[in-house]
Amino acid sequence: MRNLLLISLIPVLLAAPAAAQKSPAPMADKMKPDAPMAAKPMADKMMAPAGIPTVGSMAPAVAGTDIAGKPRTLKQLAGRKGTVLMFFRSASWCPYCKAQLIAMNDTAAAGLAERGYALVGLSYDSTEVLAKFAAERKVAWPLLSDPQSKVIDGWQLRDPAYPPGNRANGVPLPAVYVIDKKGIIRARLMEENYRNRPQPAAVLAAVDALGQ
Repeated sequence: MRNLLLISLIPVLLAAPAAAQKSPAPMADKMKPDAPMAAKPMADKMMAPAGIPTVGSMAPAVAGTDIAGKPRTLKQLAGRKGTVLMFFRSASWCPYCKAQLIAMNDTAAAGLAERGYALVGLSYDSTEVLAKFAAERKVAWPLLSDPQSKVIDGWQLRDPAYPPGNRANGVPLPAVYVIDKKGIIRARLMEENYRNRPQPAAVLAAVDALGQ
């Protein structure tokens, strides 16, 4: 009887380790911490509407009138490496645009020129408005007038929030584009809220990141 009992226990003892191996791991062991979310680059901060030019595409045509009343094109204004094109709402009534223009003039224009890039601003403002602002703030780089928003529409940047009859009808969504000498867009900096603008340091960093 004792031998029979020992024999009957052997399968149970042999099965025990296997059962232990098949036991599910505790839930805490299965759960892995989420990977940290990578910070989005400046160019991706805004969910840009479809049709707005993206990085890698050819820049649409740019032609406007400078503060002297002379028609100018982007090709004429480009630096030896390219252009930083800044779309802004108004240098007359938009305080956020004025602050951005002043900051770019004070801390980015010279640095961009040293890097081989011309800084160019464009809005639906009249040449008179742009000339007045340039004189007051000593802006030496080109400010282009696009009073009928033809360039703005060509870039699909017209802000849809303002209907005809509103003074802001025709303004662009604020954006900064880095365009190389071949006319290819190399960087786009936009923000979700028009009150926020890419800082000069971010624009310079975007140019430096190209390593040209």
